[in-house]
Amino acid sequence: MEQQTTIKNAVTLSGCGLHTGAQVSVTLRPASANQGIIFRRIDLDPIVDIPAQAIHVSDTSRGTTLSVDNARVATIEHLMSALHGMGVDNVIAEVNGEEIPILDGSARLWVDAIKNVGIEQLPAERRYYSICENITHVDPDDNNIEYTALPADDFMVTTLIDFESAVIGKQTAEMNGFERYTTDVAPCRTFVFLHEIAPLLDLNLIKGGALDNALIFVDHPLESTQAERLAKIYHMDVKSLKVNNGVLNSVQPYFPNEPARHKMLDFIGDIFLTGIRLKGHFIIKCPGHKANTDFAKMLSNIIYNS
Repeated sequence: MEQQTTIKNAVTLSGCGLHTGAQVSVTLRPASANQGIIFRRIDLDPIVDIPAQAIHVSDTSRGTTLSVDNARVATIEHLMSALHGMGVDNVIAEVNGEEIPILDGSARLWVDAIKNVGIEQLPAERRYYSICENITHVDPDDNNIEYTALPADDFMVTTLIDFESAVIGKQTAEMNGFERYTTDVAPCRTFVFLHEIAPLLDLNLIKGGALDNALIFVDHPLESTQAERLAKIYHMDVKSLKVNNGVLNSVQPYFPNEPARHKMLDFIGDIFLTGIRLKGHFIIKCPGHKANTDFAKMLSNIIYNS
């Protein structure tokens, strides 16, 4: 019998939110069996608990947001991915703001924090749901986005992306179980195309973005007007902005397929919103947060209503 887990001691990480740009702290605290993952907005009066369940997804604009009534917590996917990948079933995440900090744009620092405090077994059996027949989800607005779950003895993911861009192009990434999650998936950072930055800023998003917490891909020559606006945004000398192998400035990919691996990282976090560990082979084509969470909702309906 596998036992449920939590962390041994509390641990706190602080940083700015990717979209709000606000400074926020998150303290992960041990939780008892069968509590699952709970986000606790301690800055609100009264304090509000937001369970990490697909039913509470309220927004998927460049990240996953959960809400209960008027309380929300945004950009949860990297922390959720780390908890899923590290085998942590129960945690209370105390947050003093409305967005989880972006940190380095990956799940690596969350993984390191969990390793530092350790994982403790709890006196309760871990719950699994095994995919027993093929399940398919096709996005109603984009039939290029297709997810399939197949029966398997472990949690497996195959990711396929195609951005029709010379600097990324078609990429695949695979994970068979969580044994190599910490080395092959957790460090992979979020990414954006240079031409997306201005429109996202105009939408009041990515105010906490920086050159060191995201891969910025440049698929067109860097124009002087773009360079000047970027330099102003990031408080840099315009002459210091460089493009190396299609990536802006000194941050270079850890892996040739880091974008595909990061999409897999996001999926691992979002699918944990089913609230249960899964056994199945998930083939995700052109994934994103909306499709991830739609699929998590679909699976939740099957799991809890069958």
